[in-house]
Amino acid sequence: MLLLSVFLTACTNSASEVKKDDNMLTMAWPRDVGEMNPHVYNPSQLFAQSMVYEPLVSYQEGGKLQPELAESWEISEDGKNYTFHLRKGVKFSDGTDFNAQIVKKNFDAILENKDLHSWLGFMNKIDQVNVIDDNTFQLSLTEPYYPTIQELAVVRPVRFLGEAGFPKDGDTSKGVEKEVGTGPWILDEYKKDEYAIYKRNENYWGELPKVEKIKVKVIPDAETRVLAFEKGEVDLLYGEGSISLDTFKQLEANDTYKTSISEPVATRQLVMNTKKEQLADERVRQALQYGFNKAAMVEGVTSGVEEKADNILPTNFPYTKNLDAKPVDYDVKKAEALLDEAGWKLPKGKEVREKDGQPLEVELMYDSAENIQKTMAETLQAEWATLGVKLNIVGVELAEQVQRFKGNEFDINFFSNYGAPYDPHTFVNVVASDGYGFKEAISAYSNKDELIKQMVEVPKTTDEKERQELYTSILTSLQEQGAIVPISYIKKTAVYQKQVKDFTFPANRDEHPFAGINIKQ
Repeated sequence: MLLLSVFLTACTNSASEVKKDDNMLTMAWPRDVGEMNPHVYNPSQLFAQSMVYEPLVSYQEGGKLQPELAESWEISEDGKNYTFHLRKGVKFSDGTDFNAQIVKKNFDAILENKDLHSWLGFMNKIDQVNVIDDNTFQLSLTEPYYPTIQELAVVRPVRFLGEAGFPKDGDTSKGVEKEVGTGPWILDEYKKDEYAIYKRNENYWGELPKVEKIKVKVIPDAETRVLAFEKGEVDLLYGEGSISLDTFKQLEANDTYKTSISEPVATRQLVMNTKKEQLADERVRQALQYGFNKAAMVEGVTSGVEEKADNILPTNFPYTKNLDAKPVDYDVKKAEALLDEAGWKLPKGKEVREKDGQPLEVELMYDSAENIQKTMAETLQAEWATLGVKLNIVGVELAEQVQRFKGNEFDINFFSNYGAPYDPHTFVNVVASDGYGFKEAISAYSNKDELIKQMVEVPKTTDEKERQELYTSILTSLQEQGAIVPISYIKKTAVYQKQVKDFTFPANRDEHPFAGINIKQ
């Protein structure tokens, strides 16, 4: 009887485990999720941090900013004071209270390492953080900065760790004691470089997730990830670059699986350096735009996953919907006429245009690990050759590409903006700032000084109408003078097994994709 009892207990436990596994979704990811610390950066993975830790405010479709841990907020008339009314009854995953005191403690820890977080504009403008009462917190700035609320929606560093997670000295930059957050998920099991399993936070204040567990399986090689998916070991392949676009199209064609493509998350751009003699003339920059078939290139290179971009920022971002910039359509004759007008003539018997004895020769730099950039570079090389423009293409490692761009050591470079919830203010700030490559690239613009002035002014605006007018003027002028050329709208892809239901992409580029997801066998 004792043996029978043990056997029956074992069977019961086994059945229970199978049932749990049935309600566990497995996603493949190329690298370890990293330290679950809300206040630090790489190698911690953004989506994983967002599963456990939450913001005061969330970024939703179309750039709408909605209550999260803050139920509501008020901004003073001068734009300097932000008063947040915190959601009542919220508990951390260990059962402790979320309140204004713990919000301040998190802000204090972050501000102790302000230099680490200075890339966020509002960080450098914080004057004071104060507890008004248990459920009211106030953030005071030294000057108005309208993107403050939008920047509070980013995944890191302003998300909230429970008291038990703080080290004794309070310095979270060196690590946390426990992964204690208010989010819908709790880290349950972890084996470095192999997997992380998150279980549902049964005390979550919001809508409970429909699945009980999320397993993040670390598979560095893309082909191996796809193979694991085809074997049924993985339920979801998700994210930018998780698999190649060719592989995505192959899996999309297989009725066994389901696929989704997101709204635009960023714009793939060409940045032309107007400090270079050949590109200083706007007519040359415009000719290069007219001289390649953007729609055909994007369709061919991305298999139709990305779409031709007519604007330097996607129109599903705040302040980007009604820009005045006119799309540049493919027109070889117009391109040739502009080059002739600019004095670049094609000598008889030669293939490259010349001016004052100098050839029309420029270099395009691309990330050697990025197949899309490489193929687009080769396409541009071939198309511009028919105009009489010699394009030299050079593939470099990403670190070198970034360094050369910042150092103004380039003719033409590939770039993509930061996406939601960072833009448009982050993109505009980067263009206006020294040391990023853009300010130098637009140096030949006739209205450069006025543009820079507008870009410095826009984050200080407290009037919504004035802000929209400034963004329209800035983004239109940046685009029409041709140093920043929109190529395509970058999108996220997802491939999942048929039992996965209700998959949706987050509006925030960096958030996890598990809200509302379900598994039905």
